[in-house]
Amino acid sequence: LVEGQWDSKTKNVTEGLRKNTLKSGERVVRVDNTEGKPSHTRFKVLERFNDCSLVQASPVTGRTHQIRVHMAYLNHPLIGDQSYGGRPRPPKGATPELFELLRSFRRQALHAVKLSIAHPITGEMMTWQAPIPDDMVAMTHALREDTKANPDIDR
Repeated sequence: LVEGQWDSKTKNVTEGLRKNTLKSGERVVRVDNTEGKPSHTRFKVLERFNDCSLVQASPVTGRTHQIRVHMAYLNHPLIGDQSYGGRPRPPKGATPELFELLRSFRRQALHAVKLSIAHPITGEMMTWQAPIPDDMVAMTHALREDTKANPDIDR
């Protein structure tokens, strides 16, 4: 789940990523097409809400914080990503349920539904799947209800 409305159904992001260490000692990753490592993420919009979008991210490469940094680079940070996007701000006119969920959401709204990798020795494809966590199901439901309750907001 990301902040804002996407202007297209799909997007490919190929910005290079470079790890940095802040004076505080916190490690962050920044877009850097000069010294950064090549990275590629495919994004597909699954559903649009008022001021948020449900997006499927498919990383082609596997860089640290790749999805989070690419989203922030596109000005669509993950909901709840304090390192790359700040605290979520409920949109004007948000339903009380959505307002409370956004205010209390304590993590990034990012979840790997499916992960597939080739086994390093046999080459056999291995796949794991995990259901969407309850807090993200509740957030998606609240976003849908808010969109129904506030249909005049530009999407």
